Amino acid sequence: MKGYFNRLLRVDLTARRHSYEEIPDSLLESCLGGKGLGVHYLSAENPKGVDPFSPENIFVIAVGPVTGTRMWSQSRFAAFSKSPATGGFGESYCGGSLAPKIKGCGVDAIILRGRAPELTYLLIDEQGVSYVEAPALRGQDTFAAEEHILRHATPDAGAMVIGPAGENRVASACIKVNRWRSLGRGGMGAVLGAKNLKGVAFAGKRSAEIADEELLKQVMREVTQKGKDSPATEVYQKFGTVNQVRVTNEQRCFPTRYWQAAYLEGWQQLSAEYMQEHFEVKRHGCPNCFLQCTKKSVVKGGRYAGLELEGPEFETIYAIGGLNCVDSLEEVAYLNDLCDRLGLDTMSAGNLSAFAIEAHKRGKTSFAIDYGQPHRIAELFGDIAHRRGLGDTLADGIKPASEALGLEDLAVHVKGLEPGGFDPRVLKGMGLSYATAARGACHLRGTFYKAELSGEMPKEQIVGKAELQIDYEDRSALFDCLILCRFFRDFIKWEALGAIVTATTGMRLSKDELQKLANTVTQASRRYNAREGLGPQSDTLPAFVLQHPNADGARLTAQELRTMIREYNQIRKARDDQD
Repeated sequence: MKGYFNRLLRVDLTARRHSYEEIPDSLLESCLGGKGLGVHYLSAENPKGVDPFSPENIFVIAVGPVTGTRMWSQSRFAAFSKSPATGGFGESYCGGSLAPKIKGCGVDAIILRGRAPELTYLLIDEQGVSYVEAPALRGQDTFAAEEHILRHATPDAGAMVIGPAGENRVASACIKVNRWRSLGRGGMGAVLGAKNLKGVAFAGKRSAEIADEELLKQVMREVTQKGKDSPATEVYQKFGTVNQVRVTNEQRCFPTRYWQAAYLEGWQQLSAEYMQEHFEVKRHGCPNCFLQCTKKSVVKGGRYAGLELEGPEFETIYAIGGLNCVDSLEEVAYLNDLCDRLGLDTMSAGNLSAFAIEAHKRGKTSFAIDYGQPHRIAELFGDIAHRRGLGDTLADGIKPASEALGLEDLAVHVKGLEPGGFDPRVLKGMGLSYATAARGACHLRGTFYKAELSGEMPKEQIVGKAELQIDYEDRSALFDCLILCRFFRDFIKWEALGAIVTATTGMRLSKDELQKLANTVTQASRRYNAREGLGPQSDTLPAFVLQHPNADGARLTAQELRTMIREYNQIRKARDDQD
């Protein structure tokens, strides 16, 4: 089928064997790729109730029909597994330069199963798989591990690696790519750690034939023009995601002091404008992307002078800065760098440290820590990654940690995953997004904050909000199947999505057919959760959010949330009935 290789690579880490099998056209037609393939294989091959750290828990790497083409924002891939953080559907996506090298190996998906007898990394290219035992890499940080693997790989290869957090099966462990990029959420790094896999290098150069190169060029021209006409492009190019620090504080929805407030005094020291003045900042985007939203930055002064990183991004700033009341971008940058090296998701790490502050204030722990103490936060991050003291408790994830400490009423999470940087008591549609997203309190499966912050949908509106949320979520699901970057949502709407599908695969799908496909994929991920014990009862928000207004008095009631969820489920069920 055009746009694909119709090929799956299976890797048995226990037996050190691999094989290829055909992916039938019928499967690709029903799911497109990316997320569609991920949820299909998890549902079909993961044993019900499997432990996320069991050798039988599969780890799926997937690309889409757009990957490796000329299309804007195509350089992304995805990983899927049963999440150690939630015990349900785990998905994570990553940009950078690795995705075309994965697809270039002549595959549309890879399934890793089993557990290597010794700490191992893989070298994958068009000819197959090499298994390299690397006990000397145990305990090495992600920077050192990636450098080692790439020194021993084919020139121009790229790699994904884990750090100490992944090796120690920390529920918030991420996977690093291109040094600073992340498969961040849901503990994907811990799954690789449980498989004794330090990393995987890819060195493929093949390209899949697409159906209509001229049509794809036409779509690219239209997207380019929309980008030129949009003020969002200039914001992304100049400031990147850090611009949200100003926006969310001005609209008073920036989570602060572990979800007690939604405005941070001194937020200006965390802003994009501050970054431009006090850091050396250069655009550094993914291949085939005119947004260039990533900022490679170097701290100019202070004790971290010379520190280089990508970012910090908004979600890192909210979690480490806002929730912990750390009003120094330099300190946030340092803690960001520390998480990168340890292989910790910055969003979960920042939530966990702020939770630990409140736990100490309530007399539940002996680890002395308070707001505005980056040195203690740094110590705690190290303890989490290496499972020392309180860090060992927090390493199991926010849900088990809150249960162990008797603080379930305080912990802010959905299904075991902490939210993004938007207070749902202010942006009520984000409450619906967090509650219903299959991977937990995810801000990216629908990006509905865009509708509410822009005024497309009033923040306070309850009735009727689910319909627009589903439209956002369905388009996002297709982005994740193809795979495209979420930040192109303003430039690639339904008509353009249909044209991209036609140009790459040859399939001609109407908007109704695209919506049906998106609904099928989204509902399949929710059914996987239900199978694993995360049914409708888990589609809710934490008690702390529903029972306590924030410092400004904003609140989202349980009744308001139930109304939105009821409408959401009614629409989804109606679409299921049409399938």
